[in-house]
Amino acid sequence: MYDEKKPLQGQALSAGGSRREFLKKSAVAGVGVAAVKLGGAATLVASEPAIEGGIAVEKLTVKLDINGKEHALPVDTRTSLLDALREQLELTGSKKGCDHGQCGACTVIIDGRRELSCLTLAAMCDGRKVTTIEGLAEGEKLHPMQAAFIERDGMQCGYCTPGQICSAIAMLEEANRGDVSFVTENLNGVARGQKLSGDEIKERMSGNICRCGAYPNIVAAIEDVQAGGAK
Repeated sequence: MYDEKKPLQGQALSAGGSRREFLKKSAVAGVGVAAVKLGGAATLVASEPAIEGGIAVEKLTVKLDINGKEHALPVDTRTSLLDALREQLELTGSKKGCDHGQCGACTVIIDGRRELSCLTLAAMCDGRKVTTIEGLAEGEKLHPMQAAFIERDGMQCGYCTPGQICSAIAMLEEANRGDVSFVTENLNGVARGQKLSGDEIKERMSGNICRCGAYPNIVAAIEDVQAGGAK
């Protein structure tokens, strides 16, 4: 029988200490280190952890800029950005597909770059600007990429579409910055604002999976936006 009053192997507890006290202290110390690594933002302040099911649970209050609106959100330090968006802010456009960073359905744009929200901790986004599918349109006016997906029928079941669209928008920004990909032919001759070939688009979008197989239409929609044909 495991005795929680006994010290953990390789660890020394103070006199009268218990396994529960050790977990509390370890959790606080761990969050302190995390706060430093995340930039030491003032909102990332550790509090005394609660014990739920024998596990020390630490919560932080993070300031999230989501689609231009600020939210002060109390989150478990282990909460992913995806879960915070869907379950706490009720922004369900970002989809939970594999929850392992393999399908791209949860892609959002953070500080202008596409990120997988299922692999991003909410605490890592403190003070950063997050754009989800809900934040792309201006009132009734769709973002050009959204309009192009509709025009080109770039969706079937639609489950992957929010991630596809966010990824496509940020991907074109990458091209505008002159970022290269695995299939870029001349790494030394890439200019800003480069026009992407179909093969480049396919390679750069390869992290977003469409189980319905609407890839040709997705590529066509991205080409339309790149050419300025989508309004």
